[in-house]
Amino acid sequence: MSCRQNEIKFVNLQKKMAEEILFIVNPISGTGKQKKLNKNLEKTLNYSLFNPTIVYTQHAGHATELSREAIGHYKYVIAVGGDGTVNEVVKGLTGSETTMGIIPVGSGNGLARHLNIPMDMDEAIKVINKQLTKRIDTVKINNELSVNVSGVGFDAHVAHKFAKNGKRGSIPYVKIAATEFQHYKTQAYKIVADGKPMFRNAFMISLANSAQFGNNALISPEAKIDDGLVDICILSEFPKVEAPAVGARLFNRTMHKSKFIEIIRARKVEIDTNHPIVGHIDGEPVIFNDMLNIEVQPASLSIIYNDEIQKPIITAIEKDFVKLFGKATGGIFSKKKSISE
Repeated sequence: MSCRQNEIKFVNLQKKMAEEILFIVNPISGTGKQKKLNKNLEKTLNYSLFNPTIVYTQHAGHATELSREAIGHYKYVIAVGGDGTVNEVVKGLTGSETTMGIIPVGSGNGLARHLNIPMDMDEAIKVINKQLTKRIDTVKINNELSVNVSGVGFDAHVAHKFAKNGKRGSIPYVKIAATEFQHYKTQAYKIVADGKPMFRNAFMISLANSAQFGNNALISPEAKIDDGLVDICILSEFPKVEAPAVGARLFNRTMHKSKFIEIIRARKVEIDTNHPIVGHIDGEPVIFNDMLNIEVQPASLSIIYNDEIQKPIITAIEKDFVKLFGKATGGIFSKKKSISE
């Protein structure tokens, strides 16, 4: 009898030591892998470390509400979704001591890839079990908050078109990009970076906190997410026949070496267009007024990361990009050109 009592006390001690962890799930995100979350947690989550709770988002902005409510009640809040869900959870947790994690089930998964989070759900849960955390920067853009890559120009234009499109996935996205590229015009911008003014005609301007948009498309391969700086990536106009080659640089991690791009690092940035302009925050379309006020919030978010670098896997969008953009520009593309422009 005393032996059994000791067993019960041990079990209670283990339960008491387990950290409260909340999984915020977007039920309609990207790949649909989240439907198997319960089964994967039962199989892989270390229950001696965690006491899990699962909630599902019901509307846009709900993940932000849920994550704010979790502060003080949960040590970890895990976003189970795509880049939009991740951004919503970031908004809720920035400035707190609650640690965020990611189980990526979206189509792009930009921040997750930057943090070396595996795309396989079980492997992502194993990263959570390791509990490796660090503080990273977030970027305030007017009244919005970005943690990955935001911007104005062509990619924002495509994001708005894609949001209105009934079809999801990489192929429809690249088809829209290839079509819109044919007639998109550069725009004039006044940029003030840490007090230094400059004027640029740009095809697009990306504000990179992390290195990539998602799908292994790296706009600023040397970007650091914890250096207190945002990378202002200014892509100038380039000949249409160069589109596949410029695009290829996104995927072979050499975009920063292209003669068409300029990268400036700063803590505070102003971008003036003199007119309202379409933009995107971590891939989600927004409309900015004529002035963007950008400020890095250093070490403002605690997040789980993976210290094991993941081997890049060629994504569907990479294959589709080269194929469709090559077709849209007359099929002018070669391996040699992709590393020479």
